[in-house]
Amino acid sequence: MTDSISPTGSGADISRVTGISADGTSGTFEFDLAGHEARRRAEVLAALGDTWDPAAALADETAAQRLLYSGLDADQQATYDMLVAAGVLPAAGRD
Repeated sequence: MTDSISPTGSGADISRVTGISADGTSGTFEFDLAGHEARRRAEVLAALGDTWDPAAALADETAAQRLLYSGLDADQQATYDMLVAAGVLPAAGRD
């Protein structure tokens, strides 16, 4: 059995599941997920409310990251630098 999600020409997401039933016949079932995705996005925006400011949220996250990685001792700073060099963490000051 395989699952795949692929865009169609209409821009909708279609989930296709192909399998073989107990009697040996095979079939493909398709589910249009576009309506569900649109509803999910609408619910997320409704939950965030009218006062949500994405720019302020990003600024707050950046400030929190700076605070999280400030005041490190030498060993912690070396580990942080290693993780930045490996691409695991963003460098300080980068958004």
